[in-house]
Parts: sequence; structure tokens; C-alpha cells
Amino acid sequence: MLKRSAERIYMFLIFLFLYLPIIVLVILSFNDSKSKVQWGGFTLRWYQRLFSSSSMMEAFGTTILVSLVSALVATLLGTLAALGIDAMKKRGQAIMLGVTDIPLLNADIVTGISMMLLFVRFTRLGLSTVLIAHITFNIPYVILNVLPKLKQSNRTTYEAALDLGATPLYAFYKIIWPQIRPGVFSGFLMAMTMSLDDFSVTYFTKGAGINTLSTMIYTEMRKGIRPEMYALSTILFLIALVLLLFMNFGPSARQKEE
Repeated sequence: MLKRSAERIYMFLIFLFLYLPIIVLVILSFNDSKSKVQWGGFTLRWYQRLFSSSSMMEAFGTTILVSLVSALVATLLGTLAALGIDAMKKRGQAIMLGVTDIPLLNADIVTGISMMLLFVRFTRLGLSTVLIAHITFNIPYVILNVLPKLKQSNRTTYEAALDLGATPLYAFYKIIWPQIRPGVFSGFLMAMTMSLDDFSVTYFTKGAGINTLSTMIYTEMRKGIRPEMYALSTILFLIALVLLLFMNFGPSARQKEE
């Protein structure tokens, strides 16, 4: 009994340490005072200033655009890549999985600098280079979410459908797709979360006049923290929280229904 109570207290302290700064940030976003230690009453004016700021809204729109487009394209390419890897022999799969793991283990700053050097050699930095960079580092996350579902799928049923006269596309849609759909959905949500949160790669691959929320917050931090940043960070946290909830509960719920 004592051991169990100690474990619960230990876990509570860990989660308190992890989430207390976020709770403080959320509280400060509603504080009418600019002071970090004095409560001046409840207010929504920092959110009003945030939404009335054209630069912040432009950065917010760019962030959502880059995250959504890159996640969609990376999901499509990653799913096709996972299908190709699954069709290989074991040795080929091992090689391709090793290549897929490299971007995940590589430091973000190294990825950002290397992509910047590649882009400036052939084109100008801008929104398109940011999109290409985000698609590139998102693809491995999709592959690693879809591939296990392909391993669990039943190929015998797919081959039987082909023998009975079904086209490969129809057999894939009716047999393989329902089995890998949770993995594809999880890969999309993870790709969008990683893209939404990225700073290093975006910082090195964006051009002049292009700002996402992460790069804009970094620029504003050097001038001093404004209360609008608390409101912006709170909104970012809520978006990431919603995506993570979908990632953890959405696929499992669909899998149970199937």
C-alpha cells in the first residue's frame, strides 16, 4: 500500500513538473497585468490584440498552410513508399528502413542547414522551399506508422480477390486500405504535429518575408516577451493537444469499430 502511494506521488510530481509551466503560461495569457507575478484580473485583450495583429495572423496562416499541405503530401508519398518497402525482400527492407531512420536520428539543425545549402544552389528560399523541407522530414514518420499496419494485413485475401477478377486498385481499396487506414491517419496527424512545431528546419529554409509562428516567436523573444505571445503559445498548445488526442484515440477507436 505504501509502495503504491509512493508511486502515485512520484508520478504526480513528474507530471506536475512537466505541465506546471504550461499551466502558468495559460494563466498569464488571461492576466490583465503585464507582470508575471501579479494577478491583475481576468481579460481577453491579449487574444484580441493577437487576432488584430496582421503580422501574427499572417504567420499563423502560413503555419497552418505549411503544416496541412506538407502533412497531406507526406502522407501520400509515405504511404506509397511503405507499400513499396513492404513488397521488397527482407534485405531490401532492412536497407530502406535504415535509410528511413537517418532523418529521424539526425539533428534538426543539421537537416535545416543541409537543405538550405541545397536550395540556395538551385533556387531561392521561400514558401516553396519550406514546404519541400517539411514534406521531406515528415515522410519517415508516415512510413513508420503505415508499415506496421501493412505487416499485420492479410495478403491472402488480397490475392484471392485478384484471382476472382478484382482489379488491383479495387482490391486494395476494399481489402488493404481498411486495414492500414489507422496507420495512415496516425501518420498524417504525427506529420502535421511535427510540422506545426518545427523551428530549426523552417528557420534555415525560409526566405525573406516568410514567417511561421515558431520563427516569429523566436524573433519577438529577442525584443522582449509581449503578453500576446502567451496567448499565441496557448493556442499552439491547444492545437497540438487536439492533434495528439486524435492521434492516440482516433485510430484505436476506428480499429475497434472495424
